[in-house]
Amino acid sequence: MATDITPDHLRELVLAQLPDAQVNVGLFSGDDHFEMEVVWSGFSGKSRVAQHQIVYAALGDNMRQAVHALALKTRAE
Repeated sequence: MATDITPDHLRELVLAQLPDAQVNVGLFSGDDHFEMEVVWSGFSGKSRVAQHQIVYAALGDNMRQAVHALALKTRAE
């Protein structure tokens, strides 16, 4: 699946919703398999599932349309 989405674009999407987060994004295979680490104080007290849901919400339709795989790591600051 060829996409126009880049690691920088995914990073910007997350930062638009979580502006004070630390977000690192890279490709790990092909052009649609990404790895992402998000560190954000707002994750404090939230389960890992809830943390991931926040990031997926920030990515929106890209998770269904442009991202084939996302290795996601989240943690509170």
